[in-house]
Amino acid sequence: MDDRKETVTAAAVPSRIVAFTGTAAALVDYGLQDKIVGVFGETKRADGSPEPQAGDLDVNKVTILGNVWGEFNIEKYAALRPDLLVTHMYDPGALWYVPDESKDKIVKLAPTVAVSVARVPMTEPIERYAALAESLGADLGAPKVTEAKARFEAAAESVRKAVADNPGIKVLAASGSPDVLYVSNPEVNTDLMYFAQLGVEIVKPDKPGDGGYYENLSWENADKYDADLILLDNRSTALQPKDLTSKPSWAKLPAVKAGQIIGWDPVPRFSYAGAAPILEGLATAIRNAEKLG
Repeated sequence: MDDRKETVTAAAVPSRIVAFTGTAAALVDYGLQDKIVGVFGETKRADGSPEPQAGDLDVNKVTILGNVWGEFNIEKYAALRPDLLVTHMYDPGALWYVPDESKDKIVKLAPTVAVSVARVPMTEPIERYAALAESLGADLGAPKVTEAKARFEAAAESVRKAVADNPGIKVLAASGSPDVLYVSNPEVNTDLMYFAQLGVEIVKPDKPGDGGYYENLSWENADKYDADLILLDNRSTALQPKDLTSKPSWAKLPAVKAGQIIGWDPVPRFSYAGAAPILEGLATAIRNAEKLG
């Protein structure tokens, strides 16, 4: 049963899987590369190199059905003869990166599985994807998998220790666009929720918009919340530090002046291998951060 409470059954274990790129990358971490035939979502950069969310997925061995939001080639999808489509679910019933206007046609072509990745701590989707991978034939006892899990657990402990050793560091998770700074909500975003469980003090926006994911701040109000450390959306769809130099209000933020910014992927890879480096990076950033006021 998936997180829509829909039971998905098959006469045989699916061997031709199509998935959101980040989902495919998580399944690859459990040894299922050979079963992934197609992906959708940001997969390749303009220079042909893999997007970060592709992880260890071999992007040249899969058919890319869409490389940006709203792009999904149904004809190519049908031609792949898929046994299963897998993706995230942020809002009830919504299939991440499956366009609403073509969703009805797409779901008729193969069974679909959705894993909830909002309003629950990150450990939950990681465990759900591990269980799904196992049902698809993955060996969760394989050294690669058990080593990744041990690394993840050690990384989580390192975050706890960093917070204990350097208390009171306020962390703001944000994404930059030309007109708006989005401040993410730790009560909805699964990774931030987990960081908070580990003791990290995450800034909670007081006026999150639709869905509760983030608050939109105009650049004039970018300094609304005090923060010692900024986690900045590192996806190609968001403005990066070099792009933000033209925003005077950004340059004036204490964390920016102090160089206390680290990259952040709001749609992380939900596997032990994908999440461990995120926690390690967070622990290091907190350990090295200075209190700014």
